[in-house]
Amino acid sequence: METTLPLPFLISVAVPPGLDSSEGCPGNLDKLLNYLDQHSSEFHTFFDVTGVEFQDDIISLLDHGARKIFVQPERLAAFADFKGRVAPAVTTPSNVSVGTEYGILLKDFDHTKCDVAKFLEQSSAEKLPPTYIKPIQGTNFEHFVDVCSQISAIPILPSTGLTTDKEDQSKIFVSTMLSGAWISDRPDKLMPTVVCDERGIALGLVYSSQESVAESLKTQTGVYQSRKRGLWYKGATSGDTQELVRVSLDCDNDALKFVIKQKGKFCHLNQFGCFGDLRGISKLEQTLVSRKESAPEGSYTARLFSDEKLLRAKIMEEAEELCDAQTPEEIAFEAADLIYFALAKAVSKGASLADIERNLDAKSLKVKRRTGNAKGKWAEKEGITNETVEEAKETAKDSTSPLTSAPATEAQTAPEVDRITMKRLDAGNMGTAQVTEALKRPSQKSAEVIMGIVHPIINDVRQNGDKALLSYTHKFEKATSLTSPVLKAPFPQSLMNLPEETIKAIDVSFENIRKFHEAQQEEPLKVETMPGVVCSRFSRPIERVGLYVPGGTAVLPSTALMLGVPAMVAGCQKIVIASPPRSDGSITPEIVYVAHKVGAESIVLAGGAQAVAALAYGTESVTKVDKIYGPGNQFVTAGKMYVSNDTNAGVGIDMPAGPSEVLVIADGAANPAFVASDLLSQAEHGVDSQVVLIAIDLEEQQLQAIEDELHKQAMALPRVDIVRGAISHSVTIQVKDIDEAMVISNDYAPEHLILQLKDAEKVVDKVMNAGSVFIGQWTPESVGDYSAGVNHSLPTYGYAKQYSGVNLGSFLKHITSSNLTADGLRNVGTAVMQLAKVEELEAHRRAVEIRLSSMDGK
Repeated sequence: METTLPLPFLISVAVPPGLDSSEGCPGNLDKLLNYLDQHSSEFHTFFDVTGVEFQDDIISLLDHGARKIFVQPERLAAFADFKGRVAPAVTTPSNVSVGTEYGILLKDFDHTKCDVAKFLEQSSAEKLPPTYIKPIQGTNFEHFVDVCSQISAIPILPSTGLTTDKEDQSKIFVSTMLSGAWISDRPDKLMPTVVCDERGIALGLVYSSQESVAESLKTQTGVYQSRKRGLWYKGATSGDTQELVRVSLDCDNDALKFVIKQKGKFCHLNQFGCFGDLRGISKLEQTLVSRKESAPEGSYTARLFSDEKLLRAKIMEEAEELCDAQTPEEIAFEAADLIYFALAKAVSKGASLADIERNLDAKSLKVKRRTGNAKGKWAEKEGITNETVEEAKETAKDSTSPLTSAPATEAQTAPEVDRITMKRLDAGNMGTAQVTEALKRPSQKSAEVIMGIVHPIINDVRQNGDKALLSYTHKFEKATSLTSPVLKAPFPQSLMNLPEETIKAIDVSFENIRKFHEAQQEEPLKVETMPGVVCSRFSRPIERVGLYVPGGTAVLPSTALMLGVPAMVAGCQKIVIASPPRSDGSITPEIVYVAHKVGAESIVLAGGAQAVAALAYGTESVTKVDKIYGPGNQFVTAGKMYVSNDTNAGVGIDMPAGPSEVLVIADGAANPAFVASDLLSQAEHGVDSQVVLIAIDLEEQQLQAIEDELHKQAMALPRVDIVRGAISHSVTIQVKDIDEAMVISNDYAPEHLILQLKDAEKVVDKVMNAGSVFIGQWTPESVGDYSAGVNHSLPTYGYAKQYSGVNLGSFLKHITSSNLTADGLRNVGTAVMQLAKVEELEAHRRAVEIRLSSMDGK
């Protein structure tokens, strides 16, 4: 992969092994698309895709923001609609005569054999466009750059061959390379340098030298050349420092541009930059950021930041007024109002104008057509009837869309507009490592980042109790009216008013879960290991348990059942439930009803790490517990891990549980609709969920049937946007037989394993790692989530290799006892004394010896 950083050079960025756009591997493609999603608006990303087989994969690269791709000359016609972004890749200029006006890539270029004069003559005769040159391996880059300069070509340099360390003689010093390319007409050879923020707004004009650029690149800060004082480290004395984002040359190579993140002021005057203050939307953002940090009490903007419902209402109100506006003056007025409230929403959630503009830039690079339909209630309100999927297909067929500009390959047809589909891979064409990489769970924030957020919250709650807990609930749940963090039993009937059918459903589930967990009770164990030596084991309930019931994108009374019922069956003396309240401070009545049925002592009205901290350490109102149970997001899981490792907390946890996941194994006997429904039942949990299908020897027609069902069913779901996010990192893997499928499944260790197989029960013996197994076509995963009786609080993220799901034993302690007679001590005593002697623990040995001596009257 190459990215301009800066022109007139292309720097080939170092990437993990195997991440090469020329290899056409689906796993590599996923990584490249992910890279583009993060960086396409920051860099001019270029790809050599001469090794990529499928046209749709190349289109996906363009759709995700690749600025230019290079293909074989004979494939140019298939990309005629993407003028300016597709160019030919050749080994000699004479290999191509069309499509070169947008650039040309010369591959495997040996500069030592280049006749510069002849090349220039040929370039002039054939009027070659901008020429990008990629050298052969082992090239001396300094000589290569010199030759490229002579022939006015753009060299592609590997980042691994560059350095910002002047002492490193084995690589090219970046600032030397840049200064060799720039043109200065000043006697001191300094370069005028325009300093801009991330949005491209000029902050001021300074000067740079080779030395200052080298120091900037090395320190990743703003360092310039003062014409009087030498190197100028911006902010070294004032504290108004700069973080360097990127450096580039202008089109004539006679000016530099530094893009920076400015901390504090740039200009010494009381204004935004040396060219004056901000205006318009930029000025508005600056004001809103200032208001967020220190809004005057009672100001309207402060109220917007604290009242999410008000802000939401104002955005919808102003959008409608803009839609109704007619004259240019009215439209300008209403658009300004809408922009104000929309930007207030962005700033309140930490999104900047630069973030918004990056998204606009990314959207401008998309090439795949969308139907452009209005959603649901908005379309209905305006009397619009959205075209059906079949109509969309016909529209696509009749259009000049790039998706139909070339015939699809036999193995892969062009994707349907906005189609929700899983990536498809064939395990037969992949190694074990590639399969593992393809099944990698959606990335979570690093442990260091998470703990950096969680640790202060936990300490605050530990030290400041109810006050801190309420503060976080006000902040994160927007429940500013809440005055107490705990709802104590007995719970008022008014908080449990539910439809009769909901009560019946909860009662049925309660009974089934109770029966299954009561059946897990064990009789006390008693064994005579040798004459006179009796060992026993008996269980006792954990006295105080904390049950975390997530809120967020879905209300989960089922989790309250799955944790509360076994706690009740085990006989735990105090059951404390914690769950985030709604923005009005209330808790969902379903959770209150379950808390009542299981005999919970109280409900803590909080979520996240703050709720975990309250359960672990206790507060004025929250009872400290001995063990914490329940799933949650990354912050809940990190909080549980933190308190379980704190010996001062004296609290255990059930397991580290993260985003939900399912793996379905299906053969030719599986019903496509059933398979799709099982995949979607987990995909709707959250965008960080993952679903996997392992298809055993399925024909193309069968796979297509499942994909069609997946899309059709997904589009009918109210949480379709969440589903779309989850499916984006989900995958179908084709395998030959059940043995190959089980090897992959056991290595993945899914939270939920669904066996949609002809002889599903026979396969259960092959299951080594899974949270819970669902056998046969009539056993959807959702019965386990709710009412069958098994527990749905299960290990995720591969922890099924080490942990069990929640069960009755999770709420019990096992205590052992020993009971010896005198003869028993005689029988075992000699062995005990000898081992104590070996370990040099004399008191241990004497504890036995004294007793044996007393038996003998000594």
